Parts: sequence; C-alpha cells; structure tokens
Amino acid sequence: MPRLLDLFCGAGGAAMGYHRAGFEVVGVDINPQPNYPFEFHRADAIEYARDHARYFHAAHGSMPCQRFSDMSNCRPGLAGDYPDLVAATREVLDEAYIPYALENVPGAPLREDHVLCGQMFGLELYRHRIFEINGGALLSTPGHPKHTIPASKAGHWRPGTIMSVAGHVSPIAKAREVMGIDWMTRDELAESIPPAYAEFIGRELMAHLERVAA
Repeated sequence: MPRLLDLFCGAGGAAMGYHRAGFEVVGVDINPQPNYPFEFHRADAIEYARDHARYFHAAHGSMPCQRFSDMSNCRPGLAGDYPDLVAATREVLDEAYIPYALENVPGAPLREDHVLCGQMFGLELYRHRIFEINGGALLSTPGHPKHTIPASKAGHWRPGTIMSVAGHVSPIAKAREVMGIDWMTRDELAESIPPAYAEFIGRELMAHLERVAA
C-alpha cells in the first residue's frame, strides 16, 4: 500500500480522506494529537519531512492558515503574528522528489490547482480550500454549485443556514455531521478539512502513482 506523509496533520481530517483513497497515512504535528486516527509522530513537520519524506510515496501539507485567514485579518495585527510556512514546506517536499498536495485557505500563496467546497461533495458546508498539486492539476475539479443558502456567522448556526465550522461552533453534533467527521473535538473541527476533500485529492495522487509505475 502506498504511504503518504501528512504534515501539520492536526486531528486527521485530511488523513481520513487519504486513507479512504487507498494510502497508508503517517501524521506529523508539533502539537500532541491524541485523536489522530493513524500512526502519529510529534515533531516539527518541516524537519521531519527533511529527514523522512523521501521514504514515502506522496505527501500532504496543511500549513497553519491563520496568517491568511479572513478570521485573523479582521483583527488588526493578528495575522502577522503567525508564520508563513508555505514556501519552506514546498521546498522540502520538492527536495524529496515525491508527488504532494499543499492545502490552505483562499488568500494563501498557493497555486489554485483545485478550489474545493463542501457543496461539491454533497455536504451542508461551504468551507472553501485551495490545493496546489506539484506538477499541476491532473483531474477536473467537481462542479461548484451556486451558493443559494446563506451562511451562518462563525459559530452561530441556525436552521436554514449553511453552518460555518469555526470558533465555538454549536451544536457540535451538527458540526461533525456537516464535516463528515465523528471523532474530533470542537476546536479540532475548526482547524480541519472534510475528509471528502482529501479523498478527491488522494485519488488524483494515487492515479499519478499508478501511471508512473505502469
């Protein structure tokens, strides 16, 4: 089974998607992740990748998004307090010569090979995220339905709106349902992506590996 290195892994939203796409997933994060559902190593993600990425078939990086997030930018001075680790992650994975995907919020310095939304996968969720795939996009992005339902304010869902999974979102059961995640805490959900996104990207990476091996 191909192995995928999951950098800045959090509690494993991306990891579950890659697992469903057929990868054996190994997560790395500088913080403890007791709810991560697969093999986990607590370490600096970039340093770990520098030492180990070449032993994997593919990699994923979900670098901290706070520097680029609208939630941070609406609070003067806050965004600049967070690091920009995109270039460093890209560099270390390029040096490993393996296919990889980088993911972050709109506004991050990534090439937009895919812009994914929960509505593309039948989720009651918008949650736009961009993905850069080294070597370029290999599959067509799913159709993006028009947003006709208003989004709730962050953490303040009410029936008839699309939930925004952020901050002190509630009810937690609804947040888990719309994300397609049933193992995370509220704070972990707010930092995660739906597994459906990574499953789509994972199938793209898997197809690339199969073409190379053929």
